[in-house]
Amino acid sequence: MTIKLYGFNLSTCTRRVATVLKEKNVPYELISVDLAKGAQKDPSFTKHQPFGQVPYIDDDGFILYESRAISRYIAKKYAGQGTPDLIPTDPKAEALFEQAASTETSNFDPYVSGIVFEKVFKKRRNLETNEARVTELATTLEAKLDAYEVILSKQKYLGGDNVTLADLFHLPYGSMLGAAGFPTILEKRPNVARWWKDISSRPAWLAVKDGA
Repeated sequence: MTIKLYGFNLSTCTRRVATVLKEKNVPYELISVDLAKGAQKDPSFTKHQPFGQVPYIDDDGFILYESRAISRYIAKKYAGQGTPDLIPTDPKAEALFEQAASTETSNFDPYVSGIVFEKVFKKRRNLETNEARVTELATTLEAKLDAYEVILSKQKYLGGDNVTLADLFHLPYGSMLGAAGFPTILEKRPNVARWWKDISSRPAWLAVKDGA
């Protein structure tokens, strides 16, 4: 049965899930949620996603929300198809993957999503950008990317020499840094630039980057 993906085609988190579905060659149906009209806050939506956020999936009656949790579920359920080892099974390799996934959650997402919120999402809502906050976030992100450069000087991807979910999780927000006024921040460091060019040119991402 085709997985139903309830989300918005341009939503960062919806595209995160769609990327993984494409990587694993899993067919899905996007059920569009009209964020502009607040459909994600409707009781018919929040009974499945109590926070009123996109996306969630319905896999033959199994409901799951949070994009990273959904991605892990897909990678494990469909481990035998598509891109292999998006979550490694060897205990040490899996631990290194979880370390890399935690790195994205703690040392990348808060700063990049914060910048995108201030420079892109606020403007869409006709709200004033807090430029001091942007500067603070960008300064911290630069320091974090220095650490990424060290990691990626020793291996091809964040979790080792094979691509994992930890790398793919960076794509939706990282791709918006240009629109947020930081088009070269991921290109300044040679190993970060090499890694970013690699993951952002994957066919799965190219298929959904302009809409899940």
